[in-house]
Amino acid sequence: MAEYKLHYFNARGRAEVIRLIFAAAGQKYEDIRFEREQWPEYKLKAPLGQAPFLEITQKGKTFQLGQSMTIARYLARRFGLAGKGPEEEAEVEMYGDQITDILNEIIKIHFEKDEARKAESAKKFFEETLPNILRTLQSKIEKNGSGFLAASGLTWVDLYLVDVLGWLGEKKEHLMANFEHIKALDTKVTNHSKIAEWLAKRPQTPM
Repeated sequence: MAEYKLHYFNARGRAEVIRLIFAAAGQKYEDIRFEREQWPEYKLKAPLGQAPFLEITQKGKTFQLGQSMTIARYLARRFGLAGKGPEEEAEVEMYGDQITDILNEIIKIHFEKDEARKAESAKKFFEETLPNILRTLQSKIEKNGSGFLAASGLTWVDLYLVDVLGWLGEKKEHLMANFEHIKALDTKVTNHSKIAEWLAKRPQTPM
């Protein structure tokens, strides 16, 4: 049996989708959180000098993975959350890349120091970019009939989408009013027994 150790800052951030995959799979792991001032120590252990990173020990051998999406895809394949067959797996990864586009834009706006530019970027994001992406994702959910992004059912990108939408804070509910299928997906994911258990007990930390 494999043992897993996830290393990341004491925050939700880019590691949260990994934790959600572990939760959905009912898989035990060691959630190693460290403070910013401890990063130099952990950076020496990280395979790419970045966080998050995952250590997997099996049959006496340990290997490491960096990059949150690489870790997510790896665990999803191991736990049956990657989609059915190569075509659907590729389609799921395509959705994952598009959701990463949303996340990257949120982060970019958050750290923009010029207030005028920040306001302009946020306006375009919430009025154009994000609705256009969500409209595309909603059409996929509606057409495939499963209630999820993949026709076969729940995959890691559903968890990823719900997590990233959580970064929107108070704006999320207002936005969901225009996307009933995404709102229904969000409800299904957050009400999933194992995920709901994790959401109820996870540490309250910054995004």
